[in-house]
Amino acid sequence: MAFDGITIAAMVKELNDYLAGGRINKIAQPETDELLLTCRGPKGNCRLLLSASASLPLIYFTEKNKPSPLTAPNFCMLLRKHLSSARFLSITQPSLERVIRFELEHLNELGDLCRKYLIIEIMGKHSNIIFCDEDYKILDSIKHVSSHMSSVREVLPGRQYFIPQTQEKLNPWNLTEETFHTQVLGKPTQIARALYTSLTGISPVMAHEICTRASLDGDEPTETLDENSKLHLYGTLNRILDQVKEGDFHPNIIFRDQIPVEYSVLPMSQYQTGHTTKGYPSVSSMLEQYYAQKNIVTRIRQKSSDLRRIVQTALERNSKKYSLQLKQLKDTGKKEKYKVYGELINTYGYGLEDGCKSFQALNYYTNEEIAVPLDPSFSPQANAKKYFEKYAKLKRTEDALTTQIAETKEEIQHLESISASLDIALNESDLVQIKEELTQYGYIKKHSIGKKKTSVKSKPFHYLSSDGYHIYVGKNNYQNDELTFKFATGNDWWFHAKGTAGSHVIVKSSDEELPDRVFEEAGSLAAYYSKGRTAPKVEIDYIQKKHVKKPNGSKPGFVVYYTNYSLMAVPDIQTLTLIDD
Repeated sequence: MAFDGITIAAMVKELNDYLAGGRINKIAQPETDELLLTCRGPKGNCRLLLSASASLPLIYFTEKNKPSPLTAPNFCMLLRKHLSSARFLSITQPSLERVIRFELEHLNELGDLCRKYLIIEIMGKHSNIIFCDEDYKILDSIKHVSSHMSSVREVLPGRQYFIPQTQEKLNPWNLTEETFHTQVLGKPTQIARALYTSLTGISPVMAHEICTRASLDGDEPTETLDENSKLHLYGTLNRILDQVKEGDFHPNIIFRDQIPVEYSVLPMSQYQTGHTTKGYPSVSSMLEQYYAQKNIVTRIRQKSSDLRRIVQTALERNSKKYSLQLKQLKDTGKKEKYKVYGELINTYGYGLEDGCKSFQALNYYTNEEIAVPLDPSFSPQANAKKYFEKYAKLKRTEDALTTQIAETKEEIQHLESISASLDIALNESDLVQIKEELTQYGYIKKHSIGKKKTSVKSKPFHYLSSDGYHIYVGKNNYQNDELTFKFATGNDWWFHAKGTAGSHVIVKSSDEELPDRVFEEAGSLAAYYSKGRTAPKVEIDYIQKKHVKKPNGSKPGFVVYYTNYSLMAVPDIQTLTLIDD
C-alpha cells in the first residue's frame, strides 16, 4: 500500500502519543535525504526516522541507530542550531494530505520563545523535509527545488511555503453527497479510479477496499452505478473516514505464500483467499517489519536469480532435447516396414528381372497385397540386404533413444524439483543445499580451491496439525531424502503431489491411527509446496513410509511406491501452525 493520507493519519496519531509535549534531544542526518531525531516524550526516549528518499519515503519510530557522517551537512547544522531542546507543540496533517507538520517551540539566542515548523512531505520522488519559520517562510530544506526543476513550486530558502495543488483533488473531510455524486462518480472512468483521482489521501488500494466493502467491483465503470449503489458507496467512504477521524487504526500486514504483499492501518477485506493477515501494535512496527521482510524477499530473489537462470537454461535445453528425441523415436517406427520389405524380396524375388523398380506381393503378416519398392541399380538380393541394414540401424537407434529418453525425462523431473525448491526458499541458508545439488550434478562448475564448506543451517518446515500431530516438509531434494529415509519411521505417513515436482511431507504418527483431518491438512501442505500450488485442487499420493523405496543410483528426492492412496487437496497453509525450530 502506498504511504497514503490514511496511513499518514495513523502515523500522526502515533506521533502525538509518543511526542506531544516532548522535546528533541539530538538531531542527526545519516543520509543526504534522511533525518534521525532522538526525542523524549510522554512514553520516554525514542528515535524518529524521517526519510525523503525518492524510492522509499517514510516516517516511523525505530530502535535502530544509524552512524552519522563525521561532518554534519548544512541542513542538519541549521536544525541543531534552532531545534536542539525544542518542544513539540502540535503534530498535524493538513486535510488528508501526505504531509506531516511539526509545530515546535524553542528559545532563540536572546532567550525569547520562538516557533518553527518542520514539515515532511511524503510524495514519492517529490518527497522533502522543509524547515520554516513561524510565518511559513522557508529557512532551508533537505532537498532544494529550483524553478528549473519544478514550475509548480520552488523550495528554496526565503520562499513562502505552501502545499502544491497539482491535481485539484477534493478534501474528503468537506465532501458532500452531492459533490461526491457529481464530481467523483461523474467521471467517465472506473469506480476505484474515480475515488483515488478525485479525493486527497486515497490510494488505489484503499479505493478498491472502499469498493469491496460496498460490494462493488472497483474496475467497473461509474456509469454502471445506480442511485442505491452510489448512496451505499458514499456511506462506506464516510464510515472509513469516521474510523480515521476517531483514530480507530489496526496496523496489519497481508501475506501470501509467507511473503508480505501489502500493509494497511485498517482491516482489508479485499484480501481473502490465499492470504493471511498479521496485526501489529503500532504503525512503526508494521512499517519496519514490512520493509525488513520485503528486503529479505528481494535479497533472496536476487541471490537465487543466478541459480534460477542455471536451472531454467538446463530445463529449456533438456526440453528441446526431449522433443527431438521423441520425434526421432517416432521416425524409427518405419523399421518394421523395411524388415517386411526385405523378407518379401527374399520370398518372392527369385523371379524378378534385373532393373525392376517394384513388385506386388502378399504381406503374410496382414494378408494384404503391398507394393515393394526396389532400386533398379541393385539385384533383388542386394535390395533385400539394404532393407535389412536399414531395419537393423533403426532398431539400434530405437534402443538407444529409449534409454536416452528415459534419462532426459529423469533429468527434466530432477530440474523441475530443484525449481520447486527455489520457489519455496525463504532465506539464504535454504539456497546452500540447492547450490550444492546443482554443483554435484554438473550444472555449476566446482571451485573448491580456497573455498571453505558452508555450514548449512536450513531445516525442513515444521508444522503442527489441528490435532497436535507434527508434520515436516522438505525444502529441497536433500531434505526430502533425509526426511523420508532417515527421519521418518515405518508407520509414519508420506505425502507427495501426484505427477509433479514438490516436497516430501512426513506426518509423525507415533504408531497411532491418524484422524481424517490430519490427512487433509498434510495433503494441503503437499499441494501447497508443489508446482501445482496455483491450481484449485491437486491430486496427492499418500502411503506409509515403509512402502516408499529409493532405487539404487537415483537422483536426490526420487522415490518409487505402489498401492498408494490418493486424495484431492486444496493448496493451503493457513490452518496450520508453523513451528520455528
